[in-house]
Amino acid sequence: MTKAAEINTKTLDELGDELEKLKKEQFNLRFQKATGQLENTARVRQVRRGIARIQTIIRAKSAS
Repeated sequence: MTKAAEINTKTLDELGDELEKLKKEQFNLRFQKATGQLENTARVRQVRRGIARIQTIIRAKSAS
């Protein structure tokens, strides 16, 4: 997972790409969970928090 300091230095385009990547991973993790193939259940929480972190920074950068 990327650290908050690394996320803050990225541009809005880079943040959008990272957000899209995490949302795809979240979808794949949900699919694995539904089929019983999910091994690392903690990753679901990490991805969800990463999405929230990026969305927060995008909103902050857009407001200023």
